[in-house]
Amino acid sequence: MALAELEKFRTSPNQVLRSYSYSLTDPESSAAALESAAQEHGGKVPDAVFLCAGAATPGFFVEENASSLQKGMDNTYWVQAYSALAYTKRIVRDKRPGKLVFISSLLGYMSMIGYSTYSPGKHALRGLAETLRSELILYDCTVHIMFPGNIDSPGYVEENRVKPKITLEIESTDKPTAPEVLANELIQGVQHGDFHIAPDMLSNIFRSSTIGATPHHNILLDGLYAAIGWIGLPLWRRGVDSTILRHKKEHNEYLTAKGFYKTGV
Repeated sequence: MALAELEKFRTSPNQVLRSYSYSLTDPESSAAALESAAQEHGGKVPDAVFLCAGAATPGFFVEENASSLQKGMDNTYWVQAYSALAYTKRIVRDKRPGKLVFISSLLGYMSMIGYSTYSPGKHALRGLAETLRSELILYDCTVHIMFPGNIDSPGYVEENRVKPKITLEIESTDKPTAPEVLANELIQGVQHGDFHIAPDMLSNIFRSSTIGATPHHNILLDGLYAAIGWIGLPLWRRGVDSTILRHKKEHNEYLTAKGFYKTGV
């Protein structure tokens, strides 16, 4: 279906449009996926790689186990890190410039109840991108990372099926963004040379409030966003914490009904 949509935008008969099926949570398979794409272009890897793979399975931390924690990192961090490693090795070996584009999440700037298996990997992607932005200057490869909020996609529908009630309540005013809008913001950010790509005002507030040593976009505008965040984010967090505390009795009843206290530690 995606290839059929892309065909509508073809600008040249020489363009190669292909899809491949590989497990990107495995390093060898990730490298094989890149090689398959390169074979269609005389062995040359793409000028830019967009690492969009990822999945969320929200839930309460006390109900997780070692397997689900590992799966969470597989589906949020390794699913992009392995491909980034394969791509970096190839462009350095081939002495070619490149562009490496990660997709994190607004939850890569902060987090809240329900995202214990998702947010850590998205934070880790920021750490990896920060490192590679510095290191890959050696090889003429630029690095970019986007921090979108909820996306109006099949994945979002699926995660809402298992998302804790309290998390749904906190997110109730957050309208998901259309993928087409975010894709346009992503391309524009990469073309503009932005390292952190924040697609809306909220993500820009979080970006500017947690900027650290990250390159600024516009010093004056970033200062304004940071000032808004300095005032607004503590109020937002206080409201979230209050909502969670009101949920305490209901949560205790939920765990009791699940039999947690009989077998829990």
